[in-house]
Amino acid sequence: MSVYTTVGHDQMQEWLKRYTLGQLLDLQGIASGITNTNYFVTTTHGRYVLTLFETLKPQELPYYLTLMSHLARHGVACPAPVADSTDQFSSMLAGKPACLVSCLQGADVERPSAAQCRAVGEMLAQMHIAGATFPGKMDNPRGPRWWSATAPQLYPRMRAEDAAMLREEVLFQDNHRFDHLPSGVIHADLFRDNVLLDGDRISGFIDFYYACNDVLLYDLAIAVNDWARNDDHSIDDERAAALLTGYQTERKLSTEEKRAWPVMLRAAALRFWVSRLQDLYFPMSGEMTYTKEPQVFQAVLSAHRTRLHFWV
Repeated sequence: MSVYTTVGHDQMQEWLKRYTLGQLLDLQGIASGITNTNYFVTTTHGRYVLTLFETLKPQELPYYLTLMSHLARHGVACPAPVADSTDQFSSMLAGKPACLVSCLQGADVERPSAAQCRAVGEMLAQMHIAGATFPGKMDNPRGPRWWSATAPQLYPRMRAEDAAMLREEVLFQDNHRFDHLPSGVIHADLFRDNVLLDGDRISGFIDFYYACNDVLLYDLAIAVNDWARNDDHSIDDERAAALLTGYQTERKLSTEEKRAWPVMLRAAALRFWVSRLQDLYFPMSGEMTYTKEPQVFQAVLSAHRTRLHFWV
C-alpha cells in the first residue's frame, strides 16, 4: 500500500455520496507497500480502507472484489468490499478505479511466533478450500512467463555475479512445471504485512490484488518464505514447520506436492527477487512510496538452493 494518487477531503466527500456511509470525518494516506494508492477513510458510520488501483483496469476488478466477497461469506477472515447505491463494488475516483472495503481490527507483526505461523497456515488452507467454489478465473500475471520476460530487462543493471545467478535460476525453473498439481484461488502475496493478527488469532488476510488462479503449493511457499524468515533472511525451522503443520490440519499435501516443495520454495523466492529488482530499477513515482530490498529474496533463494531439510 502506498499513495501515488492524491485524493482531497472535498473530493472524497463527493465520491462518498455514492454510498450510505454517512459524512467523511478523516482521510489518512497509508505509506507502506508498493503497488496501489491506499487511504484509511473514517466516516460517521465507521472506518474503511480506500484503494485506488494504479495499474489494474476497471474490467479487471470484479475478479478481486467478488473473490473477497465470496471468501468473507464462506468464513475466511478478510475485508468485505462495500457496494455503492448502484450495487457496484468499484467506480472511478481521481481518474483511477477505486473501491472501499471494511477496515478490520488487529495489526501486522514484524516477528511472528510459531503459534501465529500455525494460525496463518490454517487460514491459508481454509482460504484454498473456500476458493474451490469461486467461479471466477484469473491467470497469474507474475508467474513463470512473467519472470522469464522481465529478467532480461534486469540483467544489464545487475552485478555480473547476481545476473548470472538470476539467469541460472530462471533456466532451472523453466525446466520445472507443476501444472498437474492441485490448483485454485491463491492470495499470491501473503506476507506478514498482509495479515492482521489479534494475538494468535487471525483478524484478516488483506490486499488480495495479486490473487489469481495458480498452484496452491506456490501460495504456501510464498507464505513460508516470509513468515518463517529471520532478520538475517535465513528460514526459522520452528516457524516453517508450524506454518506447514497448520496448513495440513485443514488440507493435507499430496505425495507429489511434497516432492515438488523444494523447487516451489525456490520459485516463490525468485518471483519476489525479480519483482523487487523491477521496482528498484523501474520505480513508480508517488507522494509516499516504499521500495523493498531485492537482496532479501536473493538470500532466501540462495539458501533454498543448498537446503537439505524442507519441513515436510
